[in-house]
Amino acid sequence: MFHLLPLTTFLLIQRVLSTPLSTPDPLPLVIWHGLGDQHDAEGLHSVGDLAKETNPGTFVYYIRIDDDGGNDRTATFFGNLTLQLQKVCDDLASHPILSTAPAINGLGFSQGGQFLRGYVERCNNPPVHNLVTLGSQHNGIAQYQTCGATDWFCKGWQALLRGNTWSNYVQSHLVPAQYYRSVNETTGEASEEYLEHSNFLADVNNEREEKNATYAKNLASLENLVMYMFEDDVTVIPKESGWFAQVNATSEEVTWLKDRTIYKEDWIGLKKLDEKGGLRFDTMPGGHMTLGDEDLKNMFAKWFAPPKTSWVQALNQVQEIVEL
Repeated sequence: MFHLLPLTTFLLIQRVLSTPLSTPDPLPLVIWHGLGDQHDAEGLHSVGDLAKETNPGTFVYYIRIDDDGGNDRTATFFGNLTLQLQKVCDDLASHPILSTAPAINGLGFSQGGQFLRGYVERCNNPPVHNLVTLGSQHNGIAQYQTCGATDWFCKGWQALLRGNTWSNYVQSHLVPAQYYRSVNETTGEASEEYLEHSNFLADVNNEREEKNATYAKNLASLENLVMYMFEDDVTVIPKESGWFAQVNATSEEVTWLKDRTIYKEDWIGLKKLDEKGGLRFDTMPGGHMTLGDEDLKNMFAKWFAPPKTSWVQALNQVQEIVEL
């Protein structure tokens, strides 16, 4: 049986349906730069400007370990990642804009990608909605990057690494060493030295016998973890680390994430995230961190755009009015 609606109710429904679907403000975007970069670099801010251009109204925050740009760059080479990550957690939790947002989006360049993942696992306050990583080293590196002929800064820290990767000093002072991952040549799995001494990666990947359930819970709470690998990357060895894959250094055989124990036993929540459709693998053309404006704009539009108010929400409003 049909019921006639009062005129006032009819007018309210008409008003709801005639109102254009609104678009909320985009979530704040937090960017963590890579090795040898700094928070106030012109190139990094040009990326932030593209994010604002693509999604107007975006507030962009550039993670820094030190407000001084030069010191911030130094901190990408030298420092204790446990302390650096805690500083970032404290900074984001106390930021007047970020701390009041319902959530934030995260963008990690190279090593900044696994560091932002560490933020999600250890802190996640404010919580991350979508995390995008570009050319990151989620499963670590098998060798350190090659230094330029006149890059004495790079050669200096690499000299400290030779034969000393697992020393307490190196693991608490040299950043790349803290996501270096050595394997047992017989089993192909993580080496005892790595599991015992790694200051960062073995912990955030929950590779030790005692697992941290909070890490898995927090990472699985993401809406999406989007991992981009550069197709011609020769800087990150192996490049497949950007997808959590493991590569045999001798045979070059690749063991992809879903065939690994870290996924099968869901050590850090990747399987749960995948089961709800939030684990994404993608590629970028070119070498390490060769990013074109169009590639970035497409990525920003896909992963950082604000959701539009849906017709389902509008119909729910109508239902609420009818039930009044």
